[in-house]
Amino acid sequence: MHNKLLLAGVISISMLTSAAHAESLGNLAFSETTPYTSNMTLKDDFNIVGNHDLMAMDAINSNGFANAIIEIPTGTSAKWEVSKEDPNAVYWEYKDGEPRVVNYLGYPGNYGAIPGTALPKELGGDGDPLDVIVLGQAIPRGAVVDVRVIGVLKMLDDGEQDDKLVAVLTQDSPFAHIESMQQLDSEFPGVSQIESPRIF
Repeated sequence: MHNKLLLAGVISISMLTSAAHAESLGNLAFSETTPYTSNMTLKDDFNIVGNHDLMAMDAINSNGFANAIIEIPTGTSAKWEVSKEDPNAVYWEYKDGEPRVVNYLGYPGNYGAIPGTALPKELGGDGDPLDVIVLGQAIPRGAVVDVRVIGVLKMLDDGEQDDKLVAVLTQDSPFAHIESMQQLDSEFPGVSQIESPRIF
């Protein structure tokens, strides 16, 4: 049974545990505690599939960092997400019968979800896994990476609470040492102002 991280004003991820271990993946964006890699294959132009349930993994690795499933790489504008019907797949979201593309600048960071979490409807959320934006270089769609959560963007979407976690890769990133939004603003002035208005 997987623990659920509930967001209710303040986030506490320290109470979540994971026994997941994996071998080093050779890519510094991943760590030895990241349970899955980007072993995804293109099924067609609108779906990529893997051989594991992306949402079945724990939110937190044994090293204490969060797992983030990347759905939309930095700089891209096609809106993909983990499928609710097939948790082995990431698909291109449709809106009004067309593949959804954000007709603006690309995403300012890697956009994805934290598995094993939920923003409960009874607390004004949408019941979906928590969204996360991971600052830094583009990471392949479907990859699962270790991240450190440094803040929360409080947002509403059609009247539902739809907060976005802000996170950094734990290695191989200019942001790897950042531990809070205050430190981010101090060392990289203006980055947090870029992130907030451009989360779609």
